[in-house]
Amino acid sequence: MYSLFRQGTQKESGEDVLRSNILAVRTLSEMLKSSLGPRGLDKMLISSTNDVTVTNDGVTIVKEMDVQHPAAKLVVEAAKAQDTQVGDGTTSAVVLTGFLLEQAEKLLDQKVHPTIIIEGYKRASDIILNHSKEVAIKINTSDKDYLRKVTYTSLSSKFFSGESTLNKIIDISIDAVVSIAKKQDSSYNIDLSDIKFVKKRGESVDETELIRGFVLDKEVAHEGMPKRIEKAKIAIIDFPLEVEKPEISAKMSFTSPDQIREALEEQSKYVKSLVDALVNAGANVIVSQKGMDDIASYFMAKKRIIGIKNVSRSDLEKLAKSVGAKIITTIKDVSPDDLGYAEVVEERKIGNSKAVFFEGAKQGDAVTILIRGSSDIVMDELERSFQDSLNTVKNVLQYPYVVAGGGAFEMEMALKLREEARKIGGKEQLAVEAYADALEEFAITLAETAGLDSVDALVQLRNLHSKGLRNAGINVESGKVEEDMAKIGVLDPLIVKEQVIKSSTEAATAILKIDDYIAAAPAKPQPQQGGEGGGMMPGMMG
Repeated sequence: MYSLFRQGTQKESGEDVLRSNILAVRTLSEMLKSSLGPRGLDKMLISSTNDVTVTNDGVTIVKEMDVQHPAAKLVVEAAKAQDTQVGDGTTSAVVLTGFLLEQAEKLLDQKVHPTIIIEGYKRASDIILNHSKEVAIKINTSDKDYLRKVTYTSLSSKFFSGESTLNKIIDISIDAVVSIAKKQDSSYNIDLSDIKFVKKRGESVDETELIRGFVLDKEVAHEGMPKRIEKAKIAIIDFPLEVEKPEISAKMSFTSPDQIREALEEQSKYVKSLVDALVNAGANVIVSQKGMDDIASYFMAKKRIIGIKNVSRSDLEKLAKSVGAKIITTIKDVSPDDLGYAEVVEERKIGNSKAVFFEGAKQGDAVTILIRGSSDIVMDELERSFQDSLNTVKNVLQYPYVVAGGGAFEMEMALKLREEARKIGGKEQLAVEAYADALEEFAITLAETAGLDSVDALVQLRNLHSKGLRNAGINVESGKVEEDMAKIGVLDPLIVKEQVIKSSTEAATAILKIDDYIAAAPAKPQPQQGGEGGGMMPGMMG
């Protein structure tokens, strides 16, 4: 019998493949489900090198896990896309994808074709996105009270969320984003890469602070250099202040000690000429992407200049942007116009290490968040929390619509889907209603993490939303169903909710389209040449 595939290739077809894929995604979703909401639990992830990560951040969990199943990998990619697009809502995207596929499996049991389910899910997604702004609240972006409420909701699930720490992180996040935001017409241009994180172990998370300037996690290059310079003129270079080694090997022959001395003096003169050129342009702080040898450091210390070497390219570009400098690529191009400016450049001791602070910068486009904590695990989780909160503030400034949290948006959209489903008819109506059921499952999960009876909470929410209370949701903190979640300050950015709907629908429909599984046979190891048995060596003729 003729075989289409190479020997060892595995192939499965039909409904078994579809159900296997659904099971894999539901397993991933079930695992993340317990991390949802303010009462969500953390996951401890241990890598193959025994690095420990403790987090409930969805994208971190799916990135750190070594997911093998190809269907689950599709959902992981959807979660990463969610994070790239809006920086939040990754756990929600994975969990909702699992709920959508769970409801789809029930329709498959009723002999509904996957294509009809896919069309119904896409239609449901369009209905939600068309009606989402109807339930949203448009906010004034200059009103920091709304920004605080939205950021508080985003951070409320983090493990360090003591009230004082939480408020400090919120204030730092809002101030940081507002500092780098550039208003263009009616919108904002915000580049979060202008916010740098520096983590220093020691103290508590309460000592975390916002530096209105730039911090390099480096020390000055020489002990004899000054530790503080005011009214600093900063040269940023990407060439070394040392004699570069030639690309080809070369040998120098000396016949007397005088020749050795002359060669060393020539090297010193060359390095001194580089330093002098920068000093003549007006620089009293030199930051280099590459090295500075002892000779250059000596001359700079003698002239009371701060030198910093081996700075990463990304930090070099951010610093240049902050202080208004141009990156100098060759000494021939140096001019006073290339230099940046800062009121103060100072090396300071933080804990057991040092860092260089650039404050009062010319442009002021970059800020630094100095993170403190008792351990790397705590500081890493704090950085992830800052990433969420910074993205939340950015999202609201750029798209000033918020919706009530606590499952209120999902319940209202489920009600809207049921109303629209009655107008559709046919089997597609079942798929639209199944989407509504998945959204309600999302609200039920929040109720379960709050310790509520899920059935009782669902009945109450359906009743309140049917009466027109579109902001009714679950207050996870108090363990009650509230009539107006917006009134108590539980708000989510609308753009995150819309992106969750898009990501989840795309991931679920991609899984439902698959009906064949073909796994190639592993490659056969190539036989080694030579070895025992009189094999010929390369180049030998038989």
